[in-house]
Amino acid sequence: MEKHSTMLGQNTLRYFSLFILTLQTTVTVLAMRYSRKQTEGGKELYIATTLILVSELIKFAFCLILLLVQKSCSVKHLFKALVSEVIYKPSETAKLAIPSSLYTIQNNLILLALSSLDAATFQVTYQLKILTTAFFSVLLLRKEIKAFQWLALLILMGGVVLVQFPSDGKQTEANKALSNPHKHLIGMLAVIASSLSSGFAGVYYEKLLKESAQPSVIIRNIQLGIFSIVFGAAGVIINDWEKVAQRGFFDGYTPVVWLVIMLQAMGGLVVAAVIKYADNILKGFATSVSIILSCLCSYVFLHDLNLDLTFVLGTGLVILATFIYGIQSHPAPFVSSSSSTNSTLVDEDESDDISRSSYVKVNNDRTYQKLSSTI
Repeated sequence: MEKHSTMLGQNTLRYFSLFILTLQTTVTVLAMRYSRKQTEGGKELYIATTLILVSELIKFAFCLILLLVQKSCSVKHLFKALVSEVIYKPSETAKLAIPSSLYTIQNNLILLALSSLDAATFQVTYQLKILTTAFFSVLLLRKEIKAFQWLALLILMGGVVLVQFPSDGKQTEANKALSNPHKHLIGMLAVIASSLSSGFAGVYYEKLLKESAQPSVIIRNIQLGIFSIVFGAAGVIINDWEKVAQRGFFDGYTPVVWLVIMLQAMGGLVVAAVIKYADNILKGFATSVSIILSCLCSYVFLHDLNLDLTFVLGTGLVILATFIYGIQSHPAPFVSSSSSTNSTLVDEDESDDISRSSYVKVNNDRTYQKLSSTI
């Protein structure tokens, strides 16, 4: 009876994880796309670099709260930990400059891509991050990719190529503007560049975590956040300072924009909290359902997607590739819910995100498992 109850509880957690992963991934992409669509009144959109900076600031503040809780809510112990682990170890802190700069670039590229592509095309194409992550895993971590996983990567490439074929169906004026070849090319290049950035940064960060002497992943995330804030602020000053001076920092911010910010700030943590109950098949299923929901919402509500045979076939191939690659991967080890506070690393996405990749510390050893990003 007790065994049956335990199994029932674990199954409930698995399906709850599936629901949360699907919801978080879908809402993030759709909200970001909606926030980057031009309004009918022609009002200027928010300044994208400010969104990146605000989300990093909130994420950093949340990391500090987690560390404060870990230190028994003692501000003195919090300050001591920051001084000893961050300030007095500049070489360790400096190692995070490379991944944080890449994550900042990636975040800006994703917003650029979603300004040019519909949510469904973006989400399908962005699965190229599976390919780039596999490539850099072999290159940097010397991981072995199985034959069926290489087959999955080839199927993935074929599906992404098919999705890029233009629709021959009738288009509305909005869709004509969206299907502008120049604009589509910019969006595609942004997705490819962000996929490369995501793959390299995620694998580099995983390598850093495995080789690091830093036992606390929360401290690592704070170190990462320091550079992310610096690079985010630099992006605002270098690229958009005149716009900020003229329009104001928060000009164009709406409830949807704030939703995007909170999803970016908290999304990685949500994924990290639920992913430990999900295996690779469940993660693949969540990604597949999310892609389908994004297609439907883009077609029905956002009206910026034309569903044709090539798009449906390409999407199907990408979903199939995601399943094959996930099934062939090593199953995710179960992490007890009684793990210590520092077992959760803020930040994905699967995700990566716009948000950084998420990791969990397995038991108390030095092994880290890369989790799916928030996107």
